[in-house]
Amino acid sequence: MAVGVEVAWLGAVEIARRVNAGELDPQAVVAEHRARIERFNPRLNAFVDLDPGARAGAQGPLAGVTIGAKESYQVAGLSWSWSSPRFEGQRARVDSDPIRRLREAGAALLGKTNMPELEASVGTVSPLFGPTRNPWRDGVTPGGSSGGSAAAVAAGLVTAATADDLGGSIRIPAACCGAVGLRPSPDRIPHDLPDPTTFVSRGFITRSVEDARLLFEVVSLPHKVGESGRRPGGGPWRFLAVTESPLGIDPGPAAAVKRAAEALARAGHEVVPMEWDPLPVALSYKTVRRVSLGVWPGELERYGPIRSLMEEGRAISATDYWSALQDGLAAGRRIRARLEDASDAGFDAILAPTLGLLPMPHEQVPQFLGEAWNRYVQFVLPISYSWLPSVSIPAGEVDGLPVGVMLAGHYRRELALLDLAAELESLDGFSFHRPPGFE
Repeated sequence: MAVGVEVAWLGAVEIARRVNAGELDPQAVVAEHRARIERFNPRLNAFVDLDPGARAGAQGPLAGVTIGAKESYQVAGLSWSWSSPRFEGQRARVDSDPIRRLREAGAALLGKTNMPELEASVGTVSPLFGPTRNPWRDGVTPGGSSGGSAAAVAAGLVTAATADDLGGSIRIPAACCGAVGLRPSPDRIPHDLPDPTTFVSRGFITRSVEDARLLFEVVSLPHKVGESGRRPGGGPWRFLAVTESPLGIDPGPAAAVKRAAEALARAGHEVVPMEWDPLPVALSYKTVRRVSLGVWPGELERYGPIRSLMEEGRAISATDYWSALQDGLAAGRRIRARLEDASDAGFDAILAPTLGLLPMPHEQVPQFLGEAWNRYVQFVLPISYSWLPSVSIPAGEVDGLPVGVMLAGHYRRELALLDLAAELESLDGFSFHRPPGFE
């Protein structure tokens, strides 16, 4: 039986197996992760609130598993501030549905993880809680907006963490921290607030594909039992591969996706190039996201740095918002149509870089909705608009910093997508590595 620090690195599937078999005390996992939070959180600032009474169940599909919950999730008795001065000190009265389901399955909710104000950043610097640091290198962003969740998981402070994703907020930090980030199709996991965009999604950051699958199966709304990605007759899978973009791709992500395409081809799968046009959704999102910020209630003066974007959003007309949203969704439908193209026998998934840039220092994080931001989110954002489920998978390191590749599968077929992701993860160079200094 694993003892000491190795307990901290066990996956959710293995923890639950051992706890249910009576081979591992569920509270030993909780105790080890609490000790690591006490030791490493001052260095990372991944957790912003903790539950000193958290306990794991001794039975259930997540028995003994520890979870960090993003600040946007309601966890009864803990902070629910959305990292904004407007809601400073607010505490949740009840658990959100995903949190309730995690507890019922035996998981321990250890605390809340950091995020930027109202999730409106591709980094994680909170006006309430300060910056979260990337466990791979001090001074570098963990990505955003689920940066606290990704840093906590990658550093072994928790087994897994909840996250949510509108324009890339699960997949961006997963790639920046070298973890697995699953964004399901919209509405597969219940949300607490109305969605004015149609494509917000809740999911998880984990250290393995099998853990992402287990958490999704526990928390998601009904899915097809036994769903598999294997093609009828057991033939090879067919991938569309995005290896070029009119916006350009940094050498690190470009090399990673080409390496993934080559690895899949060597494994016997078919890989077909796909043209990519990220600008229609970028233009759409710059209107849609401003409006989604502008609908938050109250006087602008009570908010933090995000209030300038909120003010711009409140000035946009309903007609302009609707037109921009429809233009972006039409671009997303074109991506889905290419994936489902019956004239070309259809494809199983789209392979792309997760990000157009490598992780950068906090002060160099692209301005939200600015021009450099276009290049950073040029792969995750179009997939959001397509409503397709997607997953970011570690693809090694470049100059000591993680890089990720993304797979996007068919609408509401997350389990099939995760079959494909597990195949890629099994190939050399596409699995989680512990960051140095956290062993």
